[in-house]
Amino acid sequence: MKSIVMLILIVCLSIFNLNAQQQVQKEIVLVGTMHKVPKIVKHSYKPMLRRAKKYNPTAIYVESPKGNDSLSWAYLKNGWSKSYKQFYHLSDSIKNVFTPDSTKVLSLLEKDFSAMTKQDLQYLQKTFAYHRDDANFGFYSYILKHGLKGSKKPTRYEDGDLTYKLAIHQNIKLLNAMDDQRTNDKYHEGWSKCYKEGKNNGNNAIMKKLNKKDYNSAILPAIFRGLGKHTNKKKSLQTSHQLAAFTYTKNMTDGCKQGEKYWNERNMRMAKNIGESVKASDKTRNIVIVGAAHIIGLEKELKENYPQFKTTLVNEL
Repeated sequence: MKSIVMLILIVCLSIFNLNAQQQVQKEIVLVGTMHKVPKIVKHSYKPMLRRAKKYNPTAIYVESPKGNDSLSWAYLKNGWSKSYKQFYHLSDSIKNVFTPDSTKVLSLLEKDFSAMTKQDLQYLQKTFAYHRDDANFGFYSYILKHGLKGSKKPTRYEDGDLTYKLAIHQNIKLLNAMDDQRTNDKYHEGWSKCYKEGKNNGNNAIMKKLNKKDYNSAILPAIFRGLGKHTNKKKSLQTSHQLAAFTYTKNMTDGCKQGEKYWNERNMRMAKNIGESVKASDKTRNIVIVGAAHIIGLEKELKENYPQFKTTLVNEL
């Protein structure tokens, strides 16, 4: 009788442990970046890279439009970014002369980076261009140019100094694009209007004062390679959000309201791209590398709409 009870207990414990393993809570860690940093603080991404490696992510999300986001690309093909315009037209030209073999692509992606030949990397690079996947086209272009050790000199950009080096270190073959820029023209229009309106109502003076205060507070951290940590402090993130969403204004004019509306809507769509992808994936440790001004909005949207995930700011780790 005791043996039967013990056997039942062991079976129950095994089932409990199996369920516990299967129900590991997925995490989303938000990392705010400075995009391009000045030459005088060109090593600012090094401490951020060390911290990201320590987290040991299994998936990386980046601020780049999804290849199948036709609405964003309809704007970007003639939009604000010269590099996006060039990539769009490169993608179109490749579609005319090349069709990737999906079986070959899957086979190549199963290889370790160290086993990939130059021809393998070029095939993947061309494949991502064909699919208008700017994030992974940039990633494999970087590997082709700098190898697996990465650029010897700081690129001063988040991609070259943080994202790509992290992905290589983690043996992550595919970056996850999550940006959405379909209404960026309306956002920039609102920005321009808000600035013109702010010349006479005191808003621009508030903005300049806030910018100056934010800049001055970053000087000492930047000198001691702590710019990344400073940028990800809650207070710094709040300031970045205020400036991008125009909520610093004393007089919320039509232009400022327009800018805030489209900034918040972009963050909502970005958060949905992240949340739905994490939901569909088996990856548990997800890191999002994005401009610092987006962090407050993304944190709010992810916590409200995807409470099943543990959403954390990088400075809270």
